[in-house]
Order: sequence, then C-alpha cells, then structure tokens
Amino acid sequence: MNSPAFGTGDASYQAAGGIDGLRRLVDDFYRLMDQSPAAHPVRRMHPDNLDASRDKLACFLSGWLGGPALFKERYGSIAIPAFHAQWPIDESHSEIWLNCMEQAIALQDYSAEFAEYLLRQLRVPAQRIVQASRNRHAQA
Repeated sequence: MNSPAFGTGDASYQAAGGIDGLRRLVDDFYRLMDQSPAAHPVRRMHPDNLDASRDKLACFLSGWLGGPALFKERYGSIAIPAFHAQWPIDESHSEIWLNCMEQAIALQDYSAEFAEYLLRQLRVPAQRIVQASRNRHAQA
C-alpha cells in the first residue's frame, strides 16, 4: 500500500513527526540561528526570548502541513506575508532563514524525499514575504 503524497491530507504533517517532530525541527532551527553569526541579521528581528516564536512557528507549520490548525486555535488568523512585511526583508534575509531551516531539516529523521519537499515548499512563503516586504517598504 502506498503512502499518500506529501501535501495530501495530513501526509506532510505525519512525515514531519506530528507536532512533536515539528517542535524538534523548530528547536533545532532557532538553535542554529542563535549559533550562526551569518544568521544575525534575521535573528535580531526576533525577540531575545524565543519561546513564543518557537511555539508560533511550530503551530503554524502544523496547520500548514495538513495537521491541526494550532496557530489559528491559539493565536487567531494570520496572513504570513503581510505580518512579516513590517520588517524590511529582502532576498538575503530569506536565504538566511531558508539556510537555517535546511540545516535544521537535515538534523531530523526525515526521508530524503520529505526533506527535499519541505524545503521546496518553504521557499514559496519565503518569497512571498520578500515581495510583501518590498511592496510595503517601497511605498514608505
């Protein structure tokens, strides 16, 4: 019997290990961001205490990957690009974020297929955030 394709139902959420797997991914992501001097331009956009950021990202990823809509349950609705547009985010910031996420994904016990799929999917909102930020800050 074949597994459902990533992006179908909760297949991606399950491949990520559910909420516990996503929390491990997010913890590794923010640890890598803290440890990498190259990530400083993105890290400084976050509060010193990352507890809320960790929870929000894990909850967002849960719903985004087809699992429970934890972000909406806890924090309400969010338009990810519009929310992030409050900061001047350009391609270099996007690449820093994606690089930390790629490293964090590599630390997880994901199949190579899911790791590649997840990173490819994360590039979409990353680019939308850059565009939304560019549009907002061009008008300022």
